[in-house]
This record gives sequence, C-alpha cells and structure tokens, in this order.
Amino acid sequence: MRDDHWLLSRLDCVWLNYFPELTQTNKLFIRFGRYARLRLGSIRLDKKSGASFIIITGMFKDKKIPTEVVDHTIAHELSHYAHGFSSTHPRLHRYPHEGGIVRREMVSRRMDKLVTAYKKWVREYRHAYRFQS
Repeated sequence: MRDDHWLLSRLDCVWLNYFPELTQTNKLFIRFGRYARLRLGSIRLDKKSGASFIIITGMFKDKKIPTEVVDHTIAHELSHYAHGFSSTHPRLHRYPHEGGIVRREMVSRRMDKLVTAYKKWVREYRHAYRFQS
C-alpha cells in the first residue's frame, strides 16, 4: 500500500543510494499531498520550526505509477535540499532550476535509470493528459 510510511521508505532508499554524503542539517519530512496532475512534488522550509517538508502528489499513491517515477520526483526535491533551497544548507545557486542544475545533479549521481524511466512516463502521461482535458 502506498501511504506516507511507504513514501518515507522511498526517501530513505533514494537518500542512501544517491545522496549518501548529504548531511541532514534540519528535520526533513515527506508526505503525500492532494492529487495534483501537474505539480508532482515540492519542498518547503518552515521558518518557524526550521523543518523542511517534501510534498508528493497524491496521484503517486496509484500503483500504476512506476516506483522509479516516484523516486525521481523525490530525488529532484532532494537535489533542491542539497543545493540549499528550502533547507538549512548553504544556497549554491541563485535559482532552483538555474541552467539545468537539477538535471546535472541527477546525472552526476548516476540516476540514469530514474531519469530514463521518468522521461518515458512523462511522454506517455502528457499524451494521455492532452486527450483528457
């Protein structure tokens, strides 16, 4: 069953396999959010508590969505965390997607399998989404 506990296990798996040297400088939480078709994930820093929150679209609760797509989305948000966006790490860039830094980060961390699975899924998803709207 895909619930918040499952999502936490995916975060642990992604962190251990692709971000092993990344230190957790503040509390980091992950959970499913509302069903969203276009915003697949986001990360926010709560200024009051100093904790970071990763929210993943509720659409990913569906087991038809490949696990690699969920892992890619988590890795994308962890890249922001590592670059100092919505975390207490020093900010490395001016903008969160400046010059393709997230893509370069993922490639440098050998996430080719996740990137390939995500690209394939997005192509199919966009095609289906176009005909649903």
